[in-house]
Amino acid sequence: MCLFVNCSAFSQEAEVENLKKSEKKVKPDYSNLPKNPRKATLYSAILPGAGQVYNNKAWKVPILYAGIMTDVYFIRFNNRRYQVFRQALFDFDDGNINDFPNLNRDALVRNVDYWRRNRDLCYLLLAGIYALNLIDANVDAHLSGFDISDDLALGIEPHFETFSANNNSMGVSLKLKF
Repeated sequence: MCLFVNCSAFSQEAEVENLKKSEKKVKPDYSNLPKNPRKATLYSAILPGAGQVYNNKAWKVPILYAGIMTDVYFIRFNNRRYQVFRQALFDFDDGNINDFPNLNRDALVRNVDYWRRNRDLCYLLLAGIYALNLIDANVDAHLSGFDISDDLALGIEPHFETFSANNNSMGVSLKLKF
C-alpha cells in the first residue's frame, strides 16, 4: 500500500508574509499615566536615581546610593586583598620572602581565587543594583496612575460565628473594602 501526500508550503509562506506586512508595531500609549515610564527609565539609565526623583520618590535615592557606595567599598576591599595575595604568590614562585611565610603555594592560590571571586561577585552585584534602579523607576512610573484613594482599605477584624447551640467558631478575618 502506498500513500502519496502532496503538500505545498508556498501558500503558507505567502500567508505568513501577508501577516507580517499587516501587523504593525503598536507603541504603548502612556498618555493616560501621570508619569512616562520610558522617560523615568531613561533618566535612571543616565544618572542612577534620577528616575526616582522624576517619579517623586526621592526618598529612594539615598538607599540606592548607599547600596552603590557599599558595593564599591567591598569591590575595593576585595581587590586590595586579591592584589596582596597575588603578589605574595608571585614572590613565593620567585623564591622571595612574602607577607605570608606560614602559607604554602596551595593556600596562596586558594586565597587569590577566593578574593578574586569575591571581587567579581561584587561587580555582578553592582550591575544588579543598577538594573534594579532601572526596573524600580519603570515600574513606579507605570504604577503612578494606580488608584490609591481612601475608598480602598484592608482591615483585620476579629471574627466570631455560631454554627449551632454548642458549636462556636472564633478567628481573624481580612476585609477588603473598595
